[in-house]
Amino acid sequence: MESCQGLLIHEDGLKTKNLSNIIENKNINKIIFHNSNNVKGFENIEKLALPTSVEQINKIVVSNVVKKEFKTNSSLKINNYKLDKNSRRLTQNNLSLELTEKEIELIELLKKRSFTKKKEILATIWKYSDDADTHTVETHIYRLRKKIKEIFNDETFIKSEKKGYTI
Repeated sequence: MESCQGLLIHEDGLKTKNLSNIIENKNINKIIFHNSNNVKGFENIEKLALPTSVEQINKIVVSNVVKKEFKTNSSLKINNYKLDKNSRRLTQNNLSLELTEKEIELIELLKKRSFTKKKEILATIWKYSDDADTHTVETHIYRLRKKIKEIFNDETFIKSEKKGYTI
């Protein structure tokens, strides 16, 4: 059961000691079917009163799947950092840095490819043409590096080489 992503539980199953670890696991979606009001106090668990319909069960299951996909897609692991796109924060251990939308887009782009050229960054993030001559990329990377160094004391988060920029 440890590898499951969702669990349907009848309220009588809450008395089982083997389920306590699973019930506390926030990575597993849970729906508790109940006949009474004895299911109070369970956080982050959907509760569904019996009797119920297949449509109601399906609605909750679909909703939980969508929420989990949203949460999964909004978080990105980068080396020993975590990028949370919803809160717009880069975190490592107990340290946290607030980012702009452009900084998030830049980090995501650099993470996708092994090396990204300046012209590709300009075209993808700022929608500039290939022949644009600007220091936008260098300026944003400089500022982002500076912020990361101040909070995390990391001077190698974004690397630049002849092939382009990389994380």
